[in-house]
Amino acid sequence: MDTLDRSAGEPTTLCVTALLTWDHRTPEFTGHQRHPTTLNPPTIHKQPPKKSDLHYPPGNQPQKPHVTPHKINPVLHNLTLTRYIAPLREGGSLPAIVEADDLGTYVIKFTGAGQGRKALIAEIITGELARRLDLPVPELALIHLDPLIARAEPDPEIQELLRASAGLNLAMDYLPHSIGYDPTTHTTDPHLAGHILWLDAYTNNVDRTWRNPNLILWHRKPYLIDHGASLIFHHNWPGAPATLTRPYQAQDHVLINDHPDLKAADTALAPRITHDLLTEVTRLIPDQWLTDEPGFPTPDDVRTAYTDHLLARATNRAWLPELPR
Repeated sequence: MDTLDRSAGEPTTLCVTALLTWDHRTPEFTGHQRHPTTLNPPTIHKQPPKKSDLHYPPGNQPQKPHVTPHKINPVLHNLTLTRYIAPLREGGSLPAIVEADDLGTYVIKFTGAGQGRKALIAEIITGELARRLDLPVPELALIHLDPLIARAEPDPEIQELLRASAGLNLAMDYLPHSIGYDPTTHTTDPHLAGHILWLDAYTNNVDRTWRNPNLILWHRKPYLIDHGASLIFHHNWPGAPATLTRPYQAQDHVLINDHPDLKAADTALAPRITHDLLTEVTRLIPDQWLTDEPGFPTPDDVRTAYTDHLLARATNRAWLPELPR
């Protein structure tokens, strides 16, 4: 059943992640049994969405798909890829829409893509921090890929990527009929904008700009996606201490013109970043993505390095950006 509000009788703009499948879920769906999907998309129109104010008051955050609101899974679900549906060529890492053995539809990020496993580590840490700070993000899962799937793909580039990504990859819940956030037609209230900006500054996410918002709207509520460009310090561990207090450059942030209440966000969120929280999040990273990291004997040593670095940033927040008055 189409769950979009068509009461105004106006066409709806769909982003690329909503073009290829049809899913019967609604935001109220909280079980783990999934509905089959088809390859019959709704009609696509290129008319921009209506301008609207996006907000959530404290205590009334949007529900997260597949889990009871505010429930945090202690581990990521493990899935097996059963069908490659289509690539999403907007992303430089060539993510794709796939179906898994639970009959659910997901967006997959590949370990064999150009950014490698560190982009997937950043997706887990930043995405799961966002979830624990009550920011809306799609559910994450680990997904196993059999390289034999590549045999059915006619595109040589996709075949190569699938073979290079054999084993464990990262999946994000596919949100059907989502639309891309457009800062020229949408606004976000200062409370939510401040929380999102704080998270991006804390994790040094350089990829939520007006050029590439990495926000989608699902049932008129915003969801944060694509955090692979955050945590840039982990690409150069010896130089990581020098980045601890480096100010975040927020002038191009997609929500900068929404007057984000960064001071209130800092007061609310910084005390919630604890050693236990960071330890819980870093335990979600598979050992095999942390093995053979130069300078670290074991995967747990890498987890400790992430925890120590992020805890130090939460303690000394000189990185908070100066916002225009």
